[in-house]
Amino acid sequence: MNDVIAKVFLECARAINASELIKRVSSTDKEYSFQNWFSDRLTALGLNMDEPSRNAYPDFRLVDFPVGFEIKGLGFPGREANYDCNSQVPSGRHNGREIYYVFGRYPAKSTNNAYPVYDLVMCHGDFLNADHSYVHKNKNLKGFGSYGDMMIRDRKIYVAPTPYALTSGTERQVTLIAPEKFSTPKGLKHIGGFTRIEAAKLIRGYSFDMMTHELKPSLIPNPDAGKEHLFKVFRSSSATGPDVNLV
Repeated sequence: MNDVIAKVFLECARAINASELIKRVSSTDKEYSFQNWFSDRLTALGLNMDEPSRNAYPDFRLVDFPVGFEIKGLGFPGREANYDCNSQVPSGRHNGREIYYVFGRYPAKSTNNAYPVYDLVMCHGDFLNADHSYVHKNKNLKGFGSYGDMMIRDRKIYVAPTPYALTSGTERQVTLIAPEKFSTPKGLKHIGGFTRIEAAKLIRGYSFDMMTHELKPSLIPNPDAGKEHLFKVFRSSSATGPDVNLV
């Protein structure tokens, strides 16, 4: 499985170095053009995948390998420190698949119908969140309003940091961040690594006062507090660039 992940990463690096451009889907498109660019990489490698759909997670699910890719396009300059996870918390595993997130930055206000990928980070989902147990569900509460016939929907959106906020040395580079167990396939070079440490407490729930508009978390001790998660950093064998570190 490491080999196919490496092949996808190296194909992304090749396409960026060869100036293979993103082709704009529409003037209002924010992310699907970059998804199409990534889809072309999988097609170039001859990898079978389930057809992407708007509500599917992850965006690309390989058929012959238990791997999925979630794509996050980031216009630059613009919002790049974090992103909205609409109803799906980041995770390195989902429905038996290893999940890798692909963050790519491109011109935010280009007037051209084709434009470059500035840089790219492909990272294992555990780098963003190591918990595989949480299952998202939208709930509702009935009985709201003067006549008690309205409903409140609890529709959560999670906001997660991007690798560009978590690391230094990834700008203008093409970088792979993988778990420590990831070997070094042909075509990659190991350039370093770092450790993320689990927090002392976890949010178990929250309450919201509709009069004061105060949101309060309910915290519990993290049973894995202090647990270390080690990650390796890779680039293509021919790449040059700075080391990558946590900030």
